[in-house]
Amino acid sequence: MQQNNSVTEFILVGLTQDPTRQKMVFLIFLIFYVGTMVGNILIIVTIKSSRTLGSPMYFFLFYLSFADSCFSTSTAPRLIADALSVKKIISYNECMTQVFALHLFGCMEIFVLILMAVDRYVAICKPLCYPTIMSRRVCIILIVYAWIGSFIHSIAQIILALRLPFCGPNLIDHYCCDLQPLLKLACMDTYMINLLLVSNSGAICSSSFVILMISYIVILHSLQNHSAEGRKKALSTCTSHIIVVILFFGPCIFIYTRPPTTFPMDKMVAVFYTIGTPFLNPLIYTLRNAEVKNAMKKLWHVKIISESKNELRA
Repeated sequence: MQQNNSVTEFILVGLTQDPTRQKMVFLIFLIFYVGTMVGNILIIVTIKSSRTLGSPMYFFLFYLSFADSCFSTSTAPRLIADALSVKKIISYNECMTQVFALHLFGCMEIFVLILMAVDRYVAICKPLCYPTIMSRRVCIILIVYAWIGSFIHSIAQIILALRLPFCGPNLIDHYCCDLQPLLKLACMDTYMINLLLVSNSGAICSSSFVILMISYIVILHSLQNHSAEGRKKALSTCTSHIIVVILFFGPCIFIYTRPPTTFPMDKMVAVFYTIGTPFLNPLIYTLRNAEVKNAMKKLWHVKIISESKNELRA
């Protein structure tokens, strides 16, 4: 992996160099990461254990929570650990692995959000055909295609990263490895690679956002023909999805669809979609979804009863 390179490791600048602020970064993002993992794992366990959450929407929500957990894990643990380190060193191989993981699970999240929009479109606009169109077999096939597409995207990104020669400075002005900050360190003209980056990651983010927003506009327009109760339920579900889409795609588009320039706010914007959005997703999908909350309560109730019975037997 280190052909044409004299650099075998990089130094991450992180979010701040101030010792006091680094401790704050450690505490804040530790809370965020623990909250992300607890929230998403709770959703995963609830959907897997509950018989009432067997619809395609929750099938896709299961994979969104899984992608969120992995996406956050690709950056958050190192950011937390580096906050207490004097020198934030990451090896070349670890850096390339982080680039791969970041794009694999980030792209998977994008595809799952699209599948969730497709599911809502069919459920609301073609309710009679819904069981046939969104059958279990179809959902599994769609998820497999999403994984394949994500893998192809991340392979393309890692190929671009591996083509970059590094022979001078190794200080990455970021808290993680990604193509944008790595382009600044490469010992070559990176215009074409940045163009490929924009046409790949930028195109995926922008086109997916447009597709999602158009689909939700169509869905919301079709709600005029539904009853007040059905309209209220559909609006609640779609509103949750739209919030997630805007929170994720806004920062993503800002980072990946522009010329090779950097702004002081780039790191904070990246923090928002790599760590903030995976943390907010469980809150958005549980606080605004009565079925998920009821399933969690039942799961918790069954667990308490089971533990009580075990204690009585002991």
